[in-house]
Amino acid sequence: MIRVLLADDHAILRAGLKEILAETGDIVVAGEATNGQEVLSLIRGGDFDLAVLDMSMPGRNGIELIKLVKAEKPNLRSLVLSMHSEHQYAVRAIRAGASGYLGKDSAAEQLVAAIRRIAAGGAYVSSETAERLALDAGRAADALPHTLLSDREFQVFQLIVNGAAVGEIAKQLSLSVKTVSTHKTRILEKMGLANQTELIRYALEHKLLDESSKPST
Repeated sequence: MIRVLLADDHAILRAGLKEILAETGDIVVAGEATNGQEVLSLIRGGDFDLAVLDMSMPGRNGIELIKLVKAEKPNLRSLVLSMHSEHQYAVRAIRAGASGYLGKDSAAEQLVAAIRRIAAGGAYVSSETAERLALDAGRAADALPHTLLSDREFQVFQLIVNGAAVGEIAKQLSLSVKTVSTHKTRILEKMGLANQTELIRYALEHKLLDESSKPST
């Protein structure tokens, strides 16, 4: 039996995924979490084979949460379930310690197969992501500017291009406004861009915006 920790802050989505897994006979949801702190608390006191982690829960989430889970339980494998398209976060998630990445729009069809493969010791990513991981080491000189950002810088970049103000970002990430402003400056420097308008244009050109966000340039 594969014991799964299911982490997502949307109760309706969790209920739907639980129904899918309940029909398998070999996968059981042994714990549920609605935020990153609950995830960490549960894995410290529970016994799970795999954690299914939403990228966008309140509090600690995303790449940071993947790293924290890996640090707490190095042998606990994880599958990232995300509303973000694979080219936005998949490579970073795998580098951080995840064993797979699955878009929420594909969860109903692919979740069971992904869990079984990861629990058996494999990985679950698209061929495109696998190729990018394989080639990254030898392509540093040709890397796209956004891939050179640190995980925190990329998180700030995503929030900026999707319309969040510096103050909003500071509150969401529990950082000072000064720290966020410093990140923004470094992002522009690393990417060789002059201002926020150019950041947004870059994000549009490389399809790095959330689909629901349509900032103007």
